[in-house]
Amino acid sequence: MPEAVLYDYYRSSASYRIRIALNLKGIEYERRSINLLESEQKSDAYRALNPQGFVPMLEIHGHRFTQSLAMINYLDIRFPHPPLIPTPAAQRAHVVSMALAIACDIHPLNNLRVLKYLKDELGHPQEVLDAWYAHWITEGLPALEALARPRSGQFLFGDAPSAADICLVPQLYNARRYNVPLDDYPTLLRADENANKLEAFAAAHPDRQEQV
Repeated sequence: MPEAVLYDYYRSSASYRIRIALNLKGIEYERRSINLLESEQKSDAYRALNPQGFVPMLEIHGHRFTQSLAMINYLDIRFPHPPLIPTPAAQRAHVVSMALAIACDIHPLNNLRVLKYLKDELGHPQEVLDAWYAHWITEGLPALEALARPRSGQFLFGDAPSAADICLVPQLYNARRYNVPLDDYPTLLRADENANKLEAFAAAHPDRQEQV
């Protein structure tokens, strides 16, 4: 029987992160798709479970968690191997800062609910949405490249995947969907390439999920 239940959507960046984290920790989980395009996240039934009406949501060990980085933190404490966030304080802060640079500064501006508001409520055409999306990725990645480079190895921090890489891979997946040039970010591309060679990352890819 699966140890956890993950409510997600196959293209949700935050959900993608948690699929990676669960895979890295070797935790079996049941996936329950919440179709964002059909607004299933806004249903009364789902909001009764998660008042924010977001994905992902993780049920594990009798708990129900929202917010992807909170889930990663829980999983890393509850299942310490392999570690996703270093223990030494300075290293921990560095990895968390890179993860937050994506999860708080790039991703929220390009979230589906923001794009739908720009289109449905403000009446912007698709080309404006595409330009908006690309702008915020291009605004954020140079800083992440600079943050990561001094202490990078095969991954964003050293030679093992961390929470920063878990956030990076979905973000670069999105960048490629919107044809954002990435050649100026060799550190990020190296980490992304090495991460996607690992089955834990590859199995979490949207193309390998039930696409509903």
